[in-house]
Amino acid sequence: MQQAVATSGYRGPNVCKIVGISYRQLDYWARTGLATPSVQPAMGSGSQRLYSFEDLVELKLIKKLLDAGVSLQRVREAIDYLRTLGSDLSGVTLVSDGASIFACHSDNEVVDVLRRGQGVFGIAIDPVIDGLRGSVSELRPPERAETHVPEGDVGEQTPRLKVAPSGGAPQGAG
Repeated sequence: MQQAVATSGYRGPNVCKIVGISYRQLDYWARTGLATPSVQPAMGSGSQRLYSFEDLVELKLIKKLLDAGVSLQRVREAIDYLRTLGSDLSGVTLVSDGASIFACHSDNEVVDVLRRGQGVFGIAIDPVIDGLRGSVSELRPPERAETHVPEGDVGEQTPRLKVAPSGGAPQGAG
């Protein structure tokens, strides 16, 4: 004799409220295989789909990517890539400009999701500035430049990038 196994999950209407999507979207995504319920799929008329918490995370990611202007086709590719990473996505940050999607796994590893793991690089500017401040402070104070403006030359100066003092906000050029 078979025993019924009690499984828990989130039903469609609750999923829609939690994720912030319409039931029509949820149904479409399930029917097209974009996001299928892992606890219990629909088994005919009147049956309820049940979604796990991990399914909710996936659905929320889909919604956020679509809200950011990423096409549904690219969202599908990104979700396929994320599924290859397994269920622990807590250390991954997705970055998108609407056309490309990057998965940041750490400060040193950024992957182009749509190019199936093509490595890319990024340079965080704050650590560069902090490192330079440390290196410069070990040297003598900066030398003062003599300013000399030839008579009759009152042209505009070229604006320069100003870096804020340690711990401050950047100042405007001027």
